Amino acid sequence: MRAAPILVIKLGALGDIVLATGPFAAIRAHHPGAPITLLTTKPYAAWLGSAPYFDDVWIDPRPSALDVSGWLRLRRQLRGGGFGRVYDLQTSGRSSRYFWLMRPTPPDWSGIAPGCSLPDADPNRNHLHTVERQAGQLRAAGIAEVPPPNLDWCDADLSGFTLPARFALLVPGGSAHRPEKRWPALAYAALARRLLERGLTPLLIGTGAEARVLTEIEAQAPGVVSLLGQTDFPSLCALARRAELAVGNDTGPMHLIATAGCRSVVLFSSASDPALTAPRGRAVTILREARLEDLSVDQAIEGLC
Repeated sequence: MRAAPILVIKLGALGDIVLATGPFAAIRAHHPGAPITLLTTKPYAAWLGSAPYFDDVWIDPRPSALDVSGWLRLRRQLRGGGFGRVYDLQTSGRSSRYFWLMRPTPPDWSGIAPGCSLPDADPNRNHLHTVERQAGQLRAAGIAEVPPPNLDWCDADLSGFTLPARFALLVPGGSAHRPEKRWPALAYAALARRLLERGLTPLLIGTGAEARVLTEIEAQAPGVVSLLGQTDFPSLCALARRAELAVGNDTGPMHLIATAGCRSVVLFSSASDPALTAPRGRAVTILREARLEDLSVDQAIEGLC
């Protein structure tokens, strides 16, 4: 008989998606014969569609509170999936509301929605790192073994890039509404000059929203190479495997880089807690100052040693 379909909910953000790749693999291994659908958001749909964990990927329409027709369409879609079990790895207020859309006869549900059949009832869950918290959630649902985050499946052809023989990745950007999570551009420029002295060419990683900070670093550190707007998730993983090291703020791309295997130094301020959200990888160093402008270039260099 065909196994009942499985739904996995993971909407974002990028760092959380990367940290969830271990649970994705564990769910796939636990349900080898079941079709598994992922419900995620548009920025991650195509990328995660290439992962070995899912048979289908749905994009969450994220209806607003007053969008009654949108909620009704989402309810029809969720109920029409015929899911035998749902793993809500988002465990947010929004994703928990999706449990109520599937009442009065919801499937087995792993999450924190009141009344769900497979609750993560650990009272300490909000004080655990995401990796340990989700492993505990899956144990409560009967999945004993959860591997660490893994991006071995994510790769790209780098022949379109002109890469120096030796290079490092610098990730000086981050959420525009969280400037307190960014090390100053002048500090990145000073670090870039130090790396150039060591024979390492810094490659600057960022999107169009981070053009200003990358341009400032370029002006202050001649010899750096800007890849502004030129990388996607697969190419960033491929670059990480070629790079000798990476330094960046507490932002999604650093999760990709660290988990892909690059030796990484990740900079945290008091705005976020590495005990809960730090990237995971083979060689990750966390440097933290309450105010990132108080973190010296010498401290960053020492973190690379």
